[in-house]
Amino acid sequence: QNVIVMRHGDRIDNFVPLWAASASRPWDPPLTDDGRVRAFGTGEKFRRQLDFPIHRVFVSPFLRCLQTAHEVVSSLCAVANRSDDPNDLTSNGVVIDPSKIKVAIEYGLCEVMNSLTIRDSVAPKDGIFSFDLEDCKAALPSGTLDPSAEMIYREHPRWQETVEGARSRYLEVIKTLADEYPLENLLIVTHGEGVGAAVSGFYDGLMAYEVEYCGYLISRRSVVVRDGRLITAGEFV
Repeated sequence: QNVIVMRHGDRIDNFVPLWAASASRPWDPPLTDDGRVRAFGTGEKFRRQLDFPIHRVFVSPFLRCLQTAHEVVSSLCAVANRSDDPNDLTSNGVVIDPSKIKVAIEYGLCEVMNSLTIRDSVAPKDGIFSFDLEDCKAALPSGTLDPSAEMIYREHPRWQETVEGARSRYLEVIKTLADEYPLENLLIVTHGEGVGAAVSGFYDGLMAYEVEYCGYLISRRSVVVRDGRLITAGEFV
């Protein structure tokens, strides 16, 4: 079983400093145009270079992650490109086969929910981060959403969680998802700290100090499955 844990693409507030001042959700920035290009290109790279198929994608409900997943999944599922612009390197105009990959939203993959990662100046004053799940679903490629997938976390993590707590959360969710779908290869689209948690959790003595936009970790393990149920699983390597 193969599991890829990936950070989202370039977020607009790191390139347009005044963006947050007029945003209705300043704590939930979208991708830049370059971020969409990077995400779509990463999907193309997966399609060309991976020696295994991706069956399922799980994604944080933050907009930058949803948009990243949209681009990557569109690239992986592409069957035609009807864009009139040869210089458009995003999913615009791409026709997909949505049966190739199933996608689900997972609250447990949220950003680290504290003021070290989400500044107090942009965070909701009451600490309540609202996600409209229908809007989140609409941000994903049409036909790819798996309505049968159940979230591990039924609500987003509480505000002002510790970094250590968030890292444990990421690792728990990644392992639980892998155990839930032992016969399938997974792509986890989350935040930089999530990738870092996977690095230190899967590999003793290693730590990721910084994860680039669309940076990712590929890990695999051996599994023994009987009648569709996981019997034993090796360590991720």
